[in-house]
Amino acid sequence: MRMLNPRCLRLALIGCALSVGCASGCEPRPGAGPAGEITSRTDRAGAAWRRSEPGARQAEEPEMAQRRQAMVQEQLAARDIHDPRVLAAMAKVPRHAFVDEMQQDDAYSDMPLPIESGQTISQPYIVALMSELADVQAGEKVLEVGTGSGYQAAVLAELGARVYSIEIDERLARTARARLARLGYQVEVRHGDGYAGWPEQAPFDAVLITAAPPHVPDPLVAQLALDGHLVVPLGDRAQDLWVLTRTAKGVERKNVLPVRFVPMTGTVREAH
Repeated sequence: MRMLNPRCLRLALIGCALSVGCASGCEPRPGAGPAGEITSRTDRAGAAWRRSEPGARQAEEPEMAQRRQAMVQEQLAARDIHDPRVLAAMAKVPRHAFVDEMQQDDAYSDMPLPIESGQTISQPYIVALMSELADVQAGEKVLEVGTGSGYQAAVLAELGARVYSIEIDERLARTARARLARLGYQVEVRHGDGYAGWPEQAPFDAVLITAAPPHVPDPLVAQLALDGHLVVPLGDRAQDLWVLTRTAKGVERKNVLPVRFVPMTGTVREAH
């Protein structure tokens, strides 16, 4: 397991969709363990779920590609994002395709941007950081709680992960599903409350929560595979980004850095 660099002195501002969801529906993955059985992330191998090749993505203007490369070098690599796979994924996913046309000139700026339903797309650095902390490998299964625009899900899919994403806002879920499909990313998106996770597809090698709950949702920890990581911003007014790793001895916790996320809504506000 990769050691994580401490980042406790940086305040990372983020604008994420008010997105937490869950519903019912998918068939269990062939070969998955019995319900309730905990398996290691190294026990499972599968084909990477990426965008379809070739021709899935429409041709883009060279200027957008240049801006994206500059974003990767100046905002990510120049800071503390060092995983070459994450940098490569961020260099491929067209962030401008996840925002309104009027926002596209700012698509590769170091800031969140507004999207549908009065929500926002996260700052590129935060998307890259959460992806790196999740330590996702090709073929692994990842749960995202809070689809938003679909940008984080696309980056995870570009890393080769099999991505399942839950969104509490029905309009966002519908729009993100269509956008990801149009761009060729094979991501399962469902509308619902994500507190309970996606038990039919558990266990997950990583879980990413893109809105801040007041406490760690127990069902999401229970759906982690052994050695799997849960990346979550915790707190209300004061928030920190945490990484929880499920081990044979229990759950290890690591505080990464202060952040600012929108609050997670739904059942998590009623639990505990």
